[in-house]
Amino acid sequence: MTLATLAEVLQPALKGHYAVVGVVTLGWEDMRAYVAAAEAEGCPVILQAGPSCRAHTPLSILGKMFRHLAEEATVPVVAHLDHGYTLDECTEALDSGFTSLMFDGSRKPLNQNIAETAAVAEMAHATGISCEGEIGFVGYAQGESSAGTDPAEAARFARETGVDAMAISVGNVHLQQDKEGGLDEDRIRAIDAVTDIPLVIHGGSGVPVAQRRSLATGTSICKFNIGTELRMAFGAALRDAVNRDTSRFDRVAILQETHDPMVAKAREVLRAFGHPPKQP
Repeated sequence: MTLATLAEVLQPALKGHYAVVGVVTLGWEDMRAYVAAAEAEGCPVILQAGPSCRAHTPLSILGKMFRHLAEEATVPVVAHLDHGYTLDECTEALDSGFTSLMFDGSRKPLNQNIAETAAVAEMAHATGISCEGEIGFVGYAQGESSAGTDPAEAARFARETGVDAMAISVGNVHLQQDKEGGLDEDRIRAIDAVTDIPLVIHGGSGVPVAQRRSLATGTSICKFNIGTELRMAFGAALRDAVNRDTSRFDRVAILQETHDPMVAKAREVLRAFGHPPKQP
């Protein structure tokens, strides 16, 4: 069994100057492909259940799915709640077997965000699991605008919450379908200079690949969340499978044909973050 906490995969990354990918999952087919890709690359992987995933699959079921995949894997697998917005939701994830809780209070005033995140971190640590928090709001493509992270506030947040990892807003945007943007490296280095915990980039799909590698190996950014580009690859593979024979109706046969393309795409994504190559 290689079930791991977030701290157990991010602390080695911080020391080894690489990053671990938090893959945004939506169902069994992509989860299974992501773990297969991580095994092929010999690197850890963070399986994440975000709000859209939880909207159609209960946390209690997702916890069992994540833990089953971890038990069968030969690389560390983290069962991570992504964007938990309430203490009750985080408690449910803990009770469902998750090994990492991400509490998102980034829309709230600083003092409230610190207090609520600290409560989740304390609850997580009391049961031996990890907590990620967010300071500075990360916006959405064609949606809410971002509010960049202030370095002084980030230092206070890290110190007073006791989180194991801290998500920051430095030009990253959720749901971005291209890589034409880029992150504010001056702001990242200013935050890096006043904190000593692993930093996290949400909306990693919009970050150019060269910058992903540079930041993973040269700063304290130890976790990149990748969702949109993998969902796009799944959609393309599913369309190909359906259109190859429009008379087919068996969903199992159709979905099986998404596995290899998803493994290939996930392996490509995983390679960009500086993890030492798998030994032959």
